[in-house]
Amino acid sequence: MTQPDSPLKSAEWLVEHVQDSNLRLLDCRYALSDPLVGRIAYLEGHIPGAIYADLETDLSGPVREDGAGGRHPLPDPAALAEWLGSVGIGNDRVVVAYDDPATGQGFYAARAWWLLRWLGHAQVYVLDGGWPAYLSAGGRVDTADAEYAPVSFAPDVQPGMVADADEVANRAPNTLLIDSRAPARYRGETEPLDRKAGHIPGAVNRDWSGALDSAGRWHDGERQAARLETDESSTITYCGSGVSATPNLLARELAGVPLGPDNRLYAGSWSDWVSDDARPVAVGEEEQGG
Repeated sequence: MTQPDSPLKSAEWLVEHVQDSNLRLLDCRYALSDPLVGRIAYLEGHIPGAIYADLETDLSGPVREDGAGGRHPLPDPAALAEWLGSVGIGNDRVVVAYDDPATGQGFYAARAWWLLRWLGHAQVYVLDGGWPAYLSAGGRVDTADAEYAPVSFAPDVQPGMVADADEVANRAPNTLLIDSRAPARYRGETEPLDRKAGHIPGAVNRDWSGALDSAGRWHDGERQAARLETDESSTITYCGSGVSATPNLLARELAGVPLGPDNRLYAGSWSDWVSDDARPVAVGEEEQGG
């Protein structure tokens, strides 16, 4: 796979290029608390030409009854590629994903970005600042569903971007395990979604939201490196279900470490980890240095 450039595009760039015939936009707005929120927002107004990408039906695979794989399992690569082709996204398209960081959940676009990179697609980006930034830049709004002729998307899956539970449990001493959830969930003080509270033993906490400033724009690479405190370590990053971890993966790329063996996602994340009662759980604080 060709090494991509910056994973971000500015709202100003998008306003200038929104009518490019080679551009495809993914509207990834969503809310875990109400799965219809994103679709309703899309229908009320979206960037012209944007395709709605639903976290549950488009950007995740089926949930298993035993919980293995987590609450948002990775989609089957062939199924994801088929969906991408059906909405007009081929291997030669430039893709920009956006969500709405003003809602406090600016991680869905990063999930789409990560998934396309996992399929080997280098020309995929996240809109810096998301929907609010586009509006502030004077971008036009549309309410019509986007329609494109179906094309073929040939996946080139990158297995080195993913870690499973066994690799997490048996990780090398120089591999830093990053928990991207809110500190209270990491410490085990609360758990609103999963069957057990706490974190994977040895993980350090780097809340995903620290990747963004108060306006929902991404901090630069130097700031990301200082926040993550990874030093020269390889990292495996997780969250509750493999969604809100993706901003920390993007942040590491901004800091100069591309997705791959040194910057991996534990895709099943905490919800997969606790599906097996034999796996250990820790609570409280651990050493947070890199």
